[in-house]
Amino acid sequence: MEPRASIIDNLFRSRKNLPRPTGDHEEPAEEGGCGVTGFIASVPVSGRHIYEPSVQMHNRGNGKGGGIAAVGISAESLGVPQDILDTHYLLQIAFLDPESRKSVEAGYIDGLLEVFKAEKVPTVENYRDVEGLTVRPPDVWRYFVRVKPSHLDRFMSENNLKGMDPLRAEDEFINQNSFRLNREFYASTGKQHAFVLSHGKNIMVLKIVGYAEQVAQYYLLENFKAHGWIAHQRYPTKGRVWHPGGAHPFIGMHEALVHNGDFANYHAVSEYLKQHGILPLFLTDTEVSILLFDLLNRTFGYPLEYIIEAMAPTTEYDFDLLPPEKQRVYRHIQSCHLAASPDGPWFFIIARNDVCKKCFQLIGITDTAMLRPQVFALQEGEVQIGLICSEKQAIDATLQSLSSEDPRFEPIADRYWNARGGSAADGGAFIFSVTDTEGKDSGKRLTCTNKFGEPVRINGHLTSSAGPILLTGPTADRVLKEAFEKPTLGSVETLMARCREFLGGACDENGLRAFCKKLEAAAESG
Repeated sequence: MEPRASIIDNLFRSRKNLPRPTGDHEEPAEEGGCGVTGFIASVPVSGRHIYEPSVQMHNRGNGKGGGIAAVGISAESLGVPQDILDTHYLLQIAFLDPESRKSVEAGYIDGLLEVFKAEKVPTVENYRDVEGLTVRPPDVWRYFVRVKPSHLDRFMSENNLKGMDPLRAEDEFINQNSFRLNREFYASTGKQHAFVLSHGKNIMVLKIVGYAEQVAQYYLLENFKAHGWIAHQRYPTKGRVWHPGGAHPFIGMHEALVHNGDFANYHAVSEYLKQHGILPLFLTDTEVSILLFDLLNRTFGYPLEYIIEAMAPTTEYDFDLLPPEKQRVYRHIQSCHLAASPDGPWFFIIARNDVCKKCFQLIGITDTAMLRPQVFALQEGEVQIGLICSEKQAIDATLQSLSSEDPRFEPIADRYWNARGGSAADGGAFIFSVTDTEGKDSGKRLTCTNKFGEPVRINGHLTSSAGPILLTGPTADRVLKEAFEKPTLGSVETLMARCREFLGGACDENGLRAFCKKLEAAAESG
């Protein structure tokens, strides 16, 4: 096995042969207060549940771009065996010009890839049947593919990658093939016939000129099941705001990213990527965000903690609070990557299939200044779910939609919290991971950790059928009895004082819930 540094150098050399994009000096489209939402559960859930939070954040978009990604997809929803879903690349290509499909397949699929299955993604018959949709979405074709062994062997030989893991080399082949396809058939400043939506394993992306909820409607995702979903409402304000490839999510390899915010150093990050043979095509800082993540992850092989540190570095007092060994490592990371760290208000949600670890993930990363809204939530119990959104109302809309269909989900999360990027306490980033359970049970379980790998815990799972709660402070019954036993003009003030006393005691979420129910019952009884 060759040293990793040698493999990395050879990867960079292989990318120098990629065609150079035109319009290198074009400015990226600027985006305002976009809306991002995502969730991942221990069981597959239907696409209708990404529809509701998208509607809640409709006003965070302006109809210029909406998109959805799904990870950990049900094999039944795709009509393929599970082993095919696990081992094959799920290549989705958007055809803006349906006549271009023959040329695309002839140049980038038929001769290079083994195709297990190819099909057109189903849609409604007439796009005008989707209320408010004014631009016809592209036809999308889905291909389950592997690189032909002869072509993979030639690719590895020509680029001195024989010492590389063949599966990782195949990833690189697919990635470069997608770039060449996009370069020939889609350019943000020129011709637009077709482009790759996604090409990873067990992850897919759909996006349109419109709103995220219209994606779910047009491509018939209501009953399409996956463990994880993310969505984006785009609000571009300047630049080439109209081209369909500019909508989120954007892809790396086996991950998709949505983003709220903008970069002050888009040009610097783009130049850093170009130095490593990575050439942005779609003129948006969201694209360079996921390309940077992919470089740190797939090329440099950094663990997730180090990737997050490179993108959202720990500074000043937070850095001083870190253990000495972590300071030493982070100092090296920053010396190499600080110049390419995204600068400006931003918030990332990433849906990821960690193929090597057999793990589906939802990752939320916040900027160090907390300049974009973000809320995290976790619910545990018989099934588990983690949620990340721009707004709490989108989280609640998701849970209410899920609980109305599946009683294992509750309409309220067990815990809600915000994050601060670069925090010494938790790193300002959180990862929800869905993995196989151990033992005879063949199901999956969701866990939540922070940037440092430390578990995020809750005080206790809330259920709508929770029984009486024992409290260590004053009980709800006594508080209400004292407040109502003398109907005087001061009874309201007395009630308020008793409530403050109660809430100031040892009251957890369950205790507060029980108290509110008793207060509601007392009010109804007069």
